[in-house]
Amino acid sequence: MMTSFFPGFALSLTLILAIGAQNAFVLRQGLRREHVFWVCLTCAACDALLIAAGVAGFGALSEALPWFETVMRYGGAAFLIWYGWLNARSAWRGGEMLDTGGVTTQSLRRAILTLLGLTFLNPHVYLDTVVLLGSISAQYPDRLAFGTGAVTASFCFFFTLGYGARLLAPLFAKPVSWQILDALIALTMWAIAAKLLFG
Repeated sequence: MMTSFFPGFALSLTLILAIGAQNAFVLRQGLRREHVFWVCLTCAACDALLIAAGVAGFGALSEALPWFETVMRYGGAAFLIWYGWLNARSAWRGGEMLDTGGVTTQSLRRAILTLLGLTFLNPHVYLDTVVLLGSISAQYPDRLAFGTGAVTASFCFFFTLGYGARLLAPLFAKPVSWQILDALIALTMWAIAAKLLFG
């Protein structure tokens, strides 16, 4: 079991570590201390669902539905451009500071809906979890253990990122730090969108 669990854990962690739309959102929520538990749980649960689908053998979805990849690519790019624009606007306006007084400025519903959009409208999520992890899991004797390792890595990463973000709180007490973060998030979203649109 361990010979399949650890490779699944390591591969999943490697794929998640790259900064992307999902990670940037979790980092921002962690810094703001807004709905951190639910945001981390939603990310990990979505990953678990997609990893399970891949390990169960549904990586051939794009072959069964040829239009699926195109719809996801353009829909995902449009969503990322819009979300990047929101962050760019926030960076331009500035004035945001880290509020440690427990005041929530974004509803849980809006946070989760944004996160679901960032997750399921990004074709790279399907390529990494369903297709890549799913196909590699077939090479291991215990696919269930491989998938369990991959899911465990996802839970560990997102909760560490969400709750570990508060260690950066002193830095983000300055408004300029938020402007830089928002600008970096906007550029990241647009770079991912450009990659989706232009390959």
